[in-house]
Amino acid sequence: MALASATGAGAGWRRATGFAGAAIGVVAAGAAAGVAIERLTVGRGMRQKARLALDSTGPYGSLRGTPGKAYADDGTELYYEVDDVDPEAAPALSPRRRRLFGRKAPAPVTVVFSHGYCLSQDSWHFQRAALRGVVRTVHWDQRSHGRSGRGVRQVQDGVPVDIDQLGQDLKAVIDAAVPQGPIVLVGHSMGGMTVMALADRYPELIRDRVVAVALVGTSSGRLGEVNFGLPVAGVNAVRRVLPGVLKALGQRADLVEKGRRATADLFAGIIKRYSFASRDVDPAVVRFAERMIEGTPIDVVAEYYPAFDNHDKTAALAHFADKPVLVLAGVGDMVTPSEHSEAIASLLPEAELVLVPDAGHLVMLEHPEVVTDRLADLLTRAGAVPAGATVGGYGSSTAQPG
Repeated sequence: MALASATGAGAGWRRATGFAGAAIGVVAAGAAAGVAIERLTVGRGMRQKARLALDSTGPYGSLRGTPGKAYADDGTELYYEVDDVDPEAAPALSPRRRRLFGRKAPAPVTVVFSHGYCLSQDSWHFQRAALRGVVRTVHWDQRSHGRSGRGVRQVQDGVPVDIDQLGQDLKAVIDAAVPQGPIVLVGHSMGGMTVMALADRYPELIRDRVVAVALVGTSSGRLGEVNFGLPVAGVNAVRRVLPGVLKALGQRADLVEKGRRATADLFAGIIKRYSFASRDVDPAVVRFAERMIEGTPIDVVAEYYPAFDNHDKTAALAHFADKPVLVLAGVGDMVTPSEHSEAIASLLPEAELVLVPDAGHLVMLEHPEVVTDRLADLLTRAGAVPAGATVGGYGSSTAQPG
């Protein structure tokens, strides 16, 4: 509906930003105190220099593969990269793969990684480094994230993203990057929901080609019940106003982005609180997560948000029932609480459930050794790599003494 006048528009914007301040204030309360204390002891210029130093020296997110592009059904350009394995070094076929594909598989196993909301393919940095040369992998950026193009349907028609669309996008990437051969699907958070949507829409692909699945820090539904560590009154207030607030903010993205830069310290505290649970995470890893999240435009944040309340792919889990499945979550995850992973595992009795103590939502960055080890074991169980294979060094996310 068109606004009556410029004055009316300004008043509406002021009301929206007022609601935004209230909602963000509730969410930020726990982080703000820590940021205020830090400001008493560390000058702003010093904090900026520290961020620049971390940005210039941190290796995280620097891995690159062979680039490729797939195209969604609405024409959105989806960027992916492939890390291939030398055919001469490919492992011998396991008995399971011989049963599935005969004595000669049409192609090596490919592990396809799907990332979460406000992240990018680089969020799998540690796992990617570890699996290089061991198994073929594909890493892709969800629409409007990372190096992928803005969603055409969202920009041209103003249609919000839904999880079903993301499942169709993943199918387009698989068609382009993995046209044949067995597949292992790995998804974190929204990426796990994307994997479930793929199964819901393309069960024959799961039946015929998927040999294993890993669901990390994700949920099959009921996300509207998550309280994000807030008191009941606070979370109810946020839920009432946040959808409208985000929509209003998305319409004034230029002004909001300036505000995000001006309040970078506060949002860095919020990001750390909701991404990690342990105290000794390497500051370079924390800064790496900040860069990915800060790099997601506010209008993209807004157009994705409604998808999560409507997400329910519980029934789709049945398509994974006869596959090796890893379900993994951080016990301290406040975004997709570990209870959601337990609920997924309860519907897949043969799945391996791993709950990582002292870990938050970005468990693959916070405790990469645990995630990589369990993923390597899944690949072995699926016959993707021989039992004697070892993954490469995956580094550490723990802060090192100076």
